[in-house]
Amino acid sequence: MTANWIWAGVAIYAVFAFITAWLSRHDAQGTMVGYFLGDRQMGGFASALSYSATTYSAFMLIGLAGLTYRGGVGALGFELIYLCGVSMVLVFGPRFWLVGKKFGYVTPSEMLGHRYAHRGVAVAAALCSLVFLIPYAAVQLAGVGYLMSGMSDGAIGFTTGAVLATVLAIVFSLVSGLRSVAWTDSLQAIVMLITATLAVVLVVHGLGGLGGMFASLQQDHPGFLSVPGPGFFSFNTFLGLTLPWFFFCLSNPQVSQRLYTPRSMASMRQMLMGFMVFGFIYTLVAVLWGFAAVIKFPGLATGDLATPRLLSSELVPPVVGVAVMVGIMAAAVSTIDSIMLTLSSIFTRDVYAVAKPGTGDREQLLVGKIVLPVVAVLAYLFAQLKLNLIAVLSVAASAGLLVVVPAIIGAFFWRRGTAAGALASIIGGGLLVFWLQLTGTRLLGQGAGVWGLAVSVLLFVGVSLATRAPAERAREFMDHVREGLARHRAI
Repeated sequence: MTANWIWAGVAIYAVFAFITAWLSRHDAQGTMVGYFLGDRQMGGFASALSYSATTYSAFMLIGLAGLTYRGGVGALGFELIYLCGVSMVLVFGPRFWLVGKKFGYVTPSEMLGHRYAHRGVAVAAALCSLVFLIPYAAVQLAGVGYLMSGMSDGAIGFTTGAVLATVLAIVFSLVSGLRSVAWTDSLQAIVMLITATLAVVLVVHGLGGLGGMFASLQQDHPGFLSVPGPGFFSFNTFLGLTLPWFFFCLSNPQVSQRLYTPRSMASMRQMLMGFMVFGFIYTLVAVLWGFAAVIKFPGLATGDLATPRLLSSELVPPVVGVAVMVGIMAAAVSTIDSIMLTLSSIFTRDVYAVAKPGTGDREQLLVGKIVLPVVAVLAYLFAQLKLNLIAVLSVAASAGLLVVVPAIIGAFFWRRGTAAGALASIIGGGLLVFWLQLTGTRLLGQGAGVWGLAVSVLLFVGVSLATRAPAERAREFMDHVREGLARHRAI
């Protein structure tokens, strides 16, 4: 595919997305809640599309397709387990929403600091997010770089694609915060789903239909239709990948922060149901995409090249290929700017405001806007490492965030949880994961996420039992949740 086709598609997308972002501007953007949470007034439909675009980033049509190309049908099981994990939003979504409105939380780490009556807990959770989310943002930038480079056969460089995605993410975030991101997300999610579905239909048809495609797989690549398949998915590998993904909706703050944004409980239910439908369809599309690449282009250097090669092949008309490329780029940019917003709000609310007590809302908002491009630049620098297999890197980043899960669950369901327990689990588990990831060590064959979660649970429970719980704060927090849930069930 020529570079001119690609640049034309990017230009059209950028113009429409910028207009959408600009029209989303609202008076409430002058406050922390207005800028970072959309003033807690997001509707169910927009929330569902925004949640989908934020979650299903470059990971899906590049990462999951690449994982399918590398490991076969096991990738489908891996992603379906993630969808099962999203069902935890049914339990935790209403609880996040209730306490967010009651206590005015802007970030999940702020919630933990208040619940355990210790600002150090908020700082520890914030630093954990800052360390492990930057690589995940970098993965999105790398996805765009690989996509544009692969589709143009190198005419557009990896760095050019990464720089473009960085600039777009900064612009959309700065225009009007979460409201801008949510509106552009909604546009991007629709483009993602329609174009990807159309493209996979064309590709499957070009390979002889579903029957012909699976017959070719069975004949020429039979291992891809069974587990462990061609050798990538051992039990330990599968467990190490799926465990961080199962808890993704709780551990990743750019996702859990969205639970503060719906205008009502009904809007939150609509968000979840819309996301589940979107996610199931997009999962099947991505896996079929990976299988098609196995048949059409066996022997690629990395699975992350599967999607770019298919999009530039004769199976996909140039117009459709560019549209799918724009959808993938839009998804990646959506995830990046969501991470930028979350990390800048976390730094401002849970690090800067703690270090400088008494800062007002306007000062915090100014600092948050200054931090936005800094986060983007750090992600860009990390992306230049050009590490392979986007799906694996995405999970590796989420493995470090698993260490906050025990404290989150304990906040809502265990009155005996203490600040010391939360601090020990986040700091101890986080340092262990960081060391395991840095050195590539696999203790007893298990990945960093498995050990990080296990150690965090043990530290949280053990240290909490040995220390005094903030009984009054726990009672206030948990009683409000219980009363709020009872009130909404009665309506």
